[in-house]
Amino acid sequence: MKTFGTLIAAFGRQYEVRTDAGEILLCVPRGKKSLFACGDRVQVAATGPGQGVIDKLVERSSLLYRSDAWRQKLIAANATQVVMVVATEPSFSDEFVSRCLCAAESQHLKVLIVLNKTDIPAGLADARSRLASFVKLGYPVLELSALDNVDALRSRLVGETSLLVGQSGMGKSTLTNALIPEARAETREISEVLDTGKHTTTFARLYPLPEGGGLIDSPGMQTFGLVHLDNEALESSFREFRPYAGQCRFRDCRHDAEPGCALRGAAERGEIEERRLRQFLQFRAECENGRRQAQGW
Repeated sequence: MKTFGTLIAAFGRQYEVRTDAGEILLCVPRGKKSLFACGDRVQVAATGPGQGVIDKLVERSSLLYRSDAWRQKLIAANATQVVMVVATEPSFSDEFVSRCLCAAESQHLKVLIVLNKTDIPAGLADARSRLASFVKLGYPVLELSALDNVDALRSRLVGETSLLVGQSGMGKSTLTNALIPEARAETREISEVLDTGKHTTTFARLYPLPEGGGLIDSPGMQTFGLVHLDNEALESSFREFRPYAGQCRFRDCRHDAEPGCALRGAAERGEIEERRLRQFLQFRAECENGRRQAQGW
């Protein structure tokens, strides 16, 4: 018998699906293709006790993924909000934050930046300073300690399907445990030698929230490729660039060294940050190079 359900965990070619009747099935895809993500709505057919096969993918409202020249990694489907977790310790990359923002903006998702571990005062001022440019762009930043009180975050998750994303060691699993104690997500100590966290979550998992909505905890990552975004989509994902769209002197302006470039003019006047423009040019070059490599140029 066929039924519909939600894919709540993805690992390799096996997927956990919670049917609309509440049954958990361990499923495999029908055929060779395995392009499913945590959060997908699927049609499944039971093949045995606790087992099934995925017959059909229901159209997604959103799909967040990262990519390079050779492969793409699906992270979550049908999310409505990206909760980007950074911390006072270990140090985080503001370039990584920009990359995640591009991916979220390209899918028209809400964004909430969570500054975790505020109980560690040593890195607090520096973290706030590096987040200031994102606050200026209108991205909300919520400060908390996952070991203390997460009620402020809990209230921001109600009614949303939220994806926790961030570099390793930022405390995503600890946040998940605080929000959903029964999740029992693994946590490990931070490697002080490498100033980076160990990967504690090896696959994405969707947890239902008691207040309504869901929370997807994703594996910690250190890179976030954007090769799947074409130049137009990438430029549009920088929200502060949008008011200047179509205002350059040349229609095919690359915002590099052309005269009459609206973005460069805005950067010179301090209306957009020069650093963000440099990041855009860096990301675009990376994406163009990745696409050339994928095509064998």
